[in-house]
Formats: sequence, C-alpha cells, structure tokens
Amino acid sequence: MTEFSSSEELAGAIIARLDAMQAAGFARRFWNKDSTLWKEDRAVGAKIIDRLGWLDVVEAMEEKIGDLEEFAEEARGDYDHVLLLGMGGSSLCPDLLARTFGPAGGFPALRVLDSTDPAAVLASERAVDLGRTLFLVASKSGGTAEVDAFFRYFYGRVRDAGAFVAITDPGSPLEELAKEEGFRRVFLNPPDIGGRYSALSLFGLVPAALLGMDLELLLERANAVARASGPHARARENPGLWLGAVMAEAARAGRDKLTLIASPAIRSFGGWVEQLVAESTGKEGRGILPVDGEPLGEPGAYGPDRLFVRLRLAGEEEGDVDGRVRAIEKEGHPVITLLLEDRYDLGGEFFRWEVATAVAGALLEINPFDEPNVKESKDLTRAALGRFEKDGALPESPALAEEGGIRLHGDGGLAGAGEKDAIVPWIDAHLSRVRPGDYVALLAYLPPSHAIEEELRALRASLARRTGAAVTVGFGPRFLHSTGQFHKGGPNSGVFLQITAEAERDLTIPGLPWSFGVLERAQALGDLGALEAHGRRVLRLHIAGDAVPGIRAIRAGIEG
Repeated sequence: MTEFSSSEELAGAIIARLDAMQAAGFARRFWNKDSTLWKEDRAVGAKIIDRLGWLDVVEAMEEKIGDLEEFAEEARGDYDHVLLLGMGGSSLCPDLLARTFGPAGGFPALRVLDSTDPAAVLASERAVDLGRTLFLVASKSGGTAEVDAFFRYFYGRVRDAGAFVAITDPGSPLEELAKEEGFRRVFLNPPDIGGRYSALSLFGLVPAALLGMDLELLLERANAVARASGPHARARENPGLWLGAVMAEAARAGRDKLTLIASPAIRSFGGWVEQLVAESTGKEGRGILPVDGEPLGEPGAYGPDRLFVRLRLAGEEEGDVDGRVRAIEKEGHPVITLLLEDRYDLGGEFFRWEVATAVAGALLEINPFDEPNVKESKDLTRAALGRFEKDGALPESPALAEEGGIRLHGDGGLAGAGEKDAIVPWIDAHLSRVRPGDYVALLAYLPPSHAIEEELRALRASLARRTGAAVTVGFGPRFLHSTGQFHKGGPNSGVFLQITAEAERDLTIPGLPWSFGVLERAQALGDLGALEAHGRRVLRLHIAGDAVPGIRAIRAGIEG
C-alpha cells in the first residue's frame, strides 16, 4: 500500500509528468531497454544497455533457487559463520539481509566486512571462529582494492582455499584467482548488472541462501512488483514509474533531500537506498541526496528541500512516529508512506526502488548507470600509496591549527579564519558557509563500532541544530562507493567535515607494501583531494588519540 501527501502544486506537476510519460510510451520503452530515455549518444547508450540486466534478473534467478539452497545446506553443516568481504553494491544488500532477517535455525550467522579500518578488520576476525567460517569474496569487477586486501589478510590467517567462495562477473581477475587457488565455489553473476542494482542477483541471493531465507518467497515478492511496474501498466498506477516521477519532480522543485524514515526492523534498508539513489543520480551537477538514519525532528526544523519517505512495517510499534509524521505533513512537507506487510516485502522494494531510481535518472537527464567521479578518489588513493611505497610516508598536508589532540587540515578558502593553535574559530567559519538548501556531510574514516556510531549520532544532531541543514553520516571507505559520487558529481551544496584518527593497532596486508592503516589514510587523502579538486567546502579534523573523546571534543566546540 502506498500513501502520498503533498502540496497541490507538486501533486499537479507529478500527475502532469506521469501523463506525459504515458503518452510517450515511457514504460514500454523502458522495458525494451531503449537507452535514449537517458542519453542520445550511441556509445553511451551501448554502455547503458549493458547495465540493464536487472530488469530480467528475477526470472533468471528463479532457475537457480535449487542450486543455491543445495549449496547453503552443504555449508550449513560445515560452518558456523559466514564472513562476506565486499564493498559498495556487493556488501550493502547482504548487510541489510543479515541485520533484518538474521540466520534461520541451524544456519550460520552472516557478518559483512566493508571497512579498511584496522579495528574493523580485527573486530570481524575476533567475532568469528576462523576454523568454522566460510568467506564470501564478493566483487563485480574482481579487482576492487579493498576486497583484495580483505582476501589477502584472511587467506593468510586460515590458509584454506576451500573455505572461500567467490561471487563475481565472468572473466574477472577474481574468477581467475578462485580457480587457481581452488575456492570451494565460484558464482558467476550476469555481467550486465551494475553493483548497486544487484540485490536480486547472486550478490544478494547467495548470502540470503546461506542465512536460510526463503528465496522463492523473496523473488515472488519482487516479481509481483516487477509485473505491476511492467510495460503495460498505466503510469499513474505503475509503482516504479510513480515513485521515480515523484522523486524527480520533487528534486526539480528544490526538494532534493530524500529523507528516509524506516521502521526499526527494516531500518538497514535505508543504507541500501542511499547507495542506489546517491551514486545513480549524483552527477552532472544535479541529483537526489538520500538522508538516512537522521533522528526525526520537529516539523519546523525542516527546510523546503525535503521529500520524506516512510517505510512502515505492518504490526511494528513505533511510539510517537505516526503523530510526528502527521505533523510533518501538516507543515506542508511531501510524505510518501510505503507499507510492507512483512520483511519479505523487501524483495518488492528492491525492485521498486531500482526502477524508480532509473526513472528519476531519465527525468533528470542523467545516466544513472555510471559513476564517473568514483574513479577520481581511487586514482588519488593509488597516487598516495605510490608515494608511500617510494618514500615510506603519505603526502600529508600541513596542519592549519591544532588544539586538544585534534589537528585541522585544509581549506584554502578559509585562510586566516582562525587563530594559531585554535581549531574552533576555523570550524565556526567553515559552518558559517552553510546556505539554505545545503547539506552537511560527516565523512568518518573511523572504526564503525557502536560507541563511535553513538558519538557521531550526537555530533550529527549538534550540526543539524547549529546549521538547520540536512546532515548525513558515512563511514569511509564505504561511502566512497555510494554518496561519494554525489559529493563530487552532484550539486555543489555540500559542506564537508572529514574526521580521521590514529589507528590504535595496525594490521599488515600479506603481499602488499602497506598496512590497513596506511590504506585507510590514503583513501581519506584521496577523498579529500577529489573534493578539493571539485571546489567543495571541506575541512579535515584528525584525532591524534582515542576517537570517542575526540568526537566529543569536536561536538563541544560546535556547541560552544
């Protein structure tokens, strides 16, 4: 069930858009994989067609259910834990499934590692019995640097190729490695599916099978939405086209902050939506920014740049959320409510949101299937690592100021804003540059631990009160494969605070001349350099000691 409330003006624009799509045969062209919906250029169009395999994936995956369930049953007897080594599209859906469903009775617990922070790697190692763990190495390209580092580390710890499984595209370096080393299994995904559109492919279904999920039911729910969103459905009743039109028209009206409110049991769905929408639409100076995990504020706290989407799970108690959402509606903000009957309805939501994101891309006149600015950070990271390999040190920039164990690094646009050895005036000057319609992004190259998440949540709330802007939080390097594209390729409406910290304990990576700590620092420097190259407003705060008190000190400075 879908409900929608908005102003008459926005509702009228959406209806007009849908009727125009109906008249133009949009749905038919969409399902015929007509690349000119997005770009007229033939070369670009060929690449777009090569990323539309997700439209047909449900039927293809239904044929693989028996094989996947047989594999999961075999693994069930041999392993107590599954550790997925992935990044971006290969890790976010499995992480969502692990957090939302957990393992069925007798099936192994699934954990996802998608952070190069040494503490995160060590925490994953300590959370499992290495001798009873199946390692899923997941990478579409088969050459993702983070996934390669994870594999090297854990293969060096267990020395048993039979405990490893690869999920990748045919002909990738990972397929070659898996065959050479003798992995237990290699799952080859359809190559015409991009990572962030891969939830209903093997990248999502292999982990789902290992959790003991009902794959037939998950795909049945996806298929129901696929049929309802099909080529002959009227645009006004087509769930995928309708949501995409709402997202695009809201963004055109300045409501480009897609604010997600999800029931507790399905809260992790927001992280998956964040990557899909941000990386798909954030380019050519435009886009839609998902705001996930933001505490629900008072109606008057929100500016006219918001579109709210509530994902409500039937039967789940949510305190005063209903009343607060109604108050937001009365304040005049548009609110979409999507009701899920149970958790397996996420299968349908995967498909709905993939269609909607692709549709929004067409209406915003961008290509939602590439990620042109992700490579920039990767190239700068490689350059920093090359410098480390040559000189034994990373190319750190000099500190602008230092106070209380926190060093502040660069934004030339703020030269002279602060006093020597005092960081607060610099932060004040930086935050004063937030304009109406901007957002603030916390870029945390820190261990994604519960304690640090809590501190970042408090810091996020302080920044929201201080600036009145939407505030997003991302752990690096995970967000480089999601909102990182929006940060560089989307509108120049972000004010960034990058937070790094000294690693309490570093970990070497077998076969590489750098450690996880060096890799993470190089990724932070690459991200910083790419933001600066695009003229973004960014400051880096480096915590010399423990991250938790360091974040508290930053928050105290912001709150005055």
